[in-house]
Amino acid sequence: MNGRELFRDRRFAILFTARSFSVLGAAFGPVALAFGVLDLPGANATTLTIVLAAQAVPEVALMLFGGVTADRMSRARLMAFSETLSAVCFFAIAAMFLTGHAPVVAVAGAAAGTGVALALFYPALTGLVPDVVPEEHLQTANGVLRIGVNAARMLGLALAGAAVALIGPGWALVLNGTGFVASALLLKSLKVPPAARGEAPSTLRELREGWQEFRSRQWLWVIVLQFTFVIAGLQACMGVLGPVVAKADLGGAPAWSAVLIGEALGTFAGVFLAIRIRPRRTLFVATLAVLLVPLPFLLLGLGAPLAVVVAGVFVTGAAFDVFGVLWETTMQREIPREALSRVSAYDALGSFMFGPLGLVAAAPLADVIGARGALVAFSGLVVAATVGALLSPDVRRVRAGAPPAAESEPGPDAVPEPRGGGSDAATVPPPRVPDLTPAVAAALSPQSGSAHSSPQSSG
Repeated sequence: MNGRELFRDRRFAILFTARSFSVLGAAFGPVALAFGVLDLPGANATTLTIVLAAQAVPEVALMLFGGVTADRMSRARLMAFSETLSAVCFFAIAAMFLTGHAPVVAVAGAAAGTGVALALFYPALTGLVPDVVPEEHLQTANGVLRIGVNAARMLGLALAGAAVALIGPGWALVLNGTGFVASALLLKSLKVPPAARGEAPSTLRELREGWQEFRSRQWLWVIVLQFTFVIAGLQACMGVLGPVVAKADLGGAPAWSAVLIGEALGTFAGVFLAIRIRPRRTLFVATLAVLLVPLPFLLLGLGAPLAVVVAGVFVTGAAFDVFGVLWETTMQREIPREALSRVSAYDALGSFMFGPLGLVAAAPLADVIGARGALVAFSGLVVAATVGALLSPDVRRVRAGAPPAAESEPGPDAVPEPRGGGSDAATVPPPRVPDLTPAVAAALSPQSGSAHSSPQSSG
């Protein structure tokens, strides 16, 4: 099935449109929130860190609760509630910026509300795609969804810097919230019943079951451990240090918007590549791509001109989407449907565990070695974590399932797209525990759909 044929299914068309509206609005958020906070009287990098950490802490703390909830009820309805809550919180921040009465505590409190919404959104989104799309079309569907997300982000980011400069951060955040409202209305019309599970066990029992699914896949937790450090570094670079350097040396919001647009363009290249490739050693190839992720932050730290930084962040966007599509598809094929959201929650919890610490550490480290020096240091952290993951034999061993013999093509590096579930699903010989199979995906940045998505894939 090609991408066009997917839209014959009304449910997929609704999901695609909802995600696109959500991300189009949310693309204003990173620029508007960062520069809105930095424009507050007496604000500095520490102020921005407080606000972003206020969002990240409840997001991490409530992620497992979000996974259990998403496995119990209609994931579409839970996502609609999450989008509504996000809209309310961003409208509140917008009102504070517009009225000129924006106490840091109040802004941080509203940001914390968006963190609660994100904790519910991530696990539900991961489980919703296979509820809507047949297993044999998951990789194409994940890629097509990312095309819509990337197009919406690119358009939003192209307007974000100009919007902040012309109408101010407050009105830009109004546009942000409006995208969430549109997404919520569409998701409420998406009819996807909850999985039939009989009598629901206790929350603790469900968490234990999800943990068993997670821990039994050794290479899975190796990658999650890697992303614990990757995300901490990226949160510091994208959330605090990058905007600080952009404001001081590159021209402020328009320059940072150009960086985000470059990353969005890179995701287009990455997603088209990810739809087409079928690497045999899926996680090895995907993890190699992550080595390219810190390139723009290293360049920014070394004082490269804006055009070079934008070129570097293009590579980052492409690398993240190659990783993300391969990771999401394998997880959706291999993890039992009834446990998918809980496993995704464990993935997101582990991946985001040090995210707040990255935000908290960014400003003090910048005070000691400068913002540019801190960018170089966090880039080194991402590389070190990725090299560590590549040393795992299980990460190097994971392979895509062999296709039918009649459809095989010669060559050691690629195989045709699998035609269905079961025997065509990605597998790995179990070194310790039977049925070592892939899982995980939540979002690196607000409601991106994956913890292993592009750095600013918000939505």
